[in-house]
Amino acid sequence: MIIITGASRGIGKFLFDSYHTEEKVIGTYLNSEPSENAEKYIKLDVGDFEQIEKFMDENSGDLNDITLINCAGISYNSFAHKSDPAKWQKVIETNLFGTYNFIRALLPVMRQQKFGRIINFSSVVAVKPTPGVSAYSASKSALWGLSKSIAIENAALNVTINNVNLGYSELGMIKTVPEEFKNQILAQIPAGKLCEPVDILNTVQFLRSTSYLTGSSIDLSGGLV
Repeated sequence: MIIITGASRGIGKFLFDSYHTEEKVIGTYLNSEPSENAEKYIKLDVGDFEQIEKFMDENSGDLNDITLINCAGISYNSFAHKSDPAKWQKVIETNLFGTYNFIRALLPVMRQQKFGRIINFSSVVAVKPTPGVSAYSASKSALWGLSKSIAIENAALNVTINNVNLGYSELGMIKTVPEEFKNQILAQIPAGKLCEPVDILNTVQFLRSTSYLTGSSIDLSGGLV
């Protein structure tokens, strides 16, 4: 089965829509209620481990051959010296702790079954200097260290964990960027275009099907570094 966090919009929704007719899929959401297939979604806050434990109890009978795709995430834009500490912390709680919480809950099941695929969505901003996104950048770069440690703890049990370092995608927050700034962004991408949804799906499929790749971070950025 596939569990997708943050599955009611953006990348998470695209992946949910791509998989749910062919495989058993559960999507999570918090603020953006799904407009269709609501019976396949569960509302929960990934930053609250108790809510995830409840999810585990209620779905224990379906948890087999699990792929966990961590798409849930938020951003907060502010120069560090002007930032609100509470909002900064909330980004870390959602993007890092939320990712950890679901991994922590599912790892015992994956280890017992000797199968698991964990795919996290990181970002190119973890390495590309970008002003105003210190919280988001910190939360995404932290996934690299998290994944490397978890990878070596579980590799012998056929449980893999990898990150997709996503650049600018047609499914991302680029939709909110004014056209003039969007053109500036495109000019920086060697491929000359935004990441198409199918490339995200193909990358996820590659990571699901490749048992020898673990603890890695794949740059899906069109050459943007």
